[in-house]
Amino acid sequence: MSDGRVMVFAPAPQLTVTIEQHHDEPELHVHPGGQGIWQTRMITSLGAEVTLCTAAGGEVGRVLAPLMAELHGVTIRLVAREHGSGWYVHDRRSGSRQEIAERPGVPLSRHELDELYNLTLAEGLRAGIAILSGPAHPSVIKPEVYGRLAADLRANGCRVIADLCGRYLESVLEAGLNVVKISHEELIKDGLAADGSTRELMSALVKINTDGAEAVLVSRADEGALALIDDEIYTVSLPRLTAAEHRGAGDSMTAGVAATLARGGSMTDAVRTGAAAGALNVTRHGLGTGHVDAVRVLTDRVRLTPIKKASA
Repeated sequence: MSDGRVMVFAPAPQLTVTIEQHHDEPELHVHPGGQGIWQTRMITSLGAEVTLCTAAGGEVGRVLAPLMAELHGVTIRLVAREHGSGWYVHDRRSGSRQEIAERPGVPLSRHELDELYNLTLAEGLRAGIAILSGPAHPSVIKPEVYGRLAADLRANGCRVIADLCGRYLESVLEAGLNVVKISHEELIKDGLAADGSTRELMSALVKINTDGAEAVLVSRADEGALALIDDEIYTVSLPRLTAAEHRGAGDSMTAGVAATLARGGSMTDAVRTGAAAGALNVTRHGLGTGHVDAVRVLTDRVRLTPIKKASA
């Protein structure tokens, strides 16, 4: 049983620079970013604590590390890298996001990877529940690392949530997982679904479950999610909200699941909270953000409707 803490594995965080328009003046926003960071923000917003296992270095890392240290409710376990971390610069002044420049960062060295693996394993076992988040680019860290980590955590009693796709998902499924969260776009890209129809996505849910995931959650943008829990497939109805920023909803969904399980909630409650957190996140410009009271209110409006037995 977790003590309300989640370990988030974020091997390659990014320094994010975004230009926004506020009234007649441009604004510059500089934050730590990447999937694991956005998940961490939402988990802490929901009242759970996070141990963030990560690495940063180079000129970008010297800016990134103190920004991560300012994250509220987060214990940082940092591996200092010799070479540069990743970054991006986006311009949102027109109302849509335009990429100006981006670098994923230098691949982790063998020594850096060994240090990060060891501390991640220790902190994951200490927390009792872990999220494995993906890198911005596959060149930074190999999928096999995720497979070994999932296997070692699971073998020693840690519950593992994977928010991964492609070869990374294939690698961790071999180890077995408690929860997999994936988007319908990723399922189509990976060849697990021919299209976004409910029938195709249900088949993908069953395959991921058969391949090693106890529970599976598939986000479908504003169409609501699908979930496989205890051999039952459900549609997950989401509150209808006006979107300010579509990015980050899936990460917030994963965070809601993890925060609920860390506090001892059921998988059904975890999915409902995750769906509410993801729906709320799209109303905000900040990724992985949302007020806990709003999430609680929206959670009451999420409905899970059984549609099929997974084994049928």
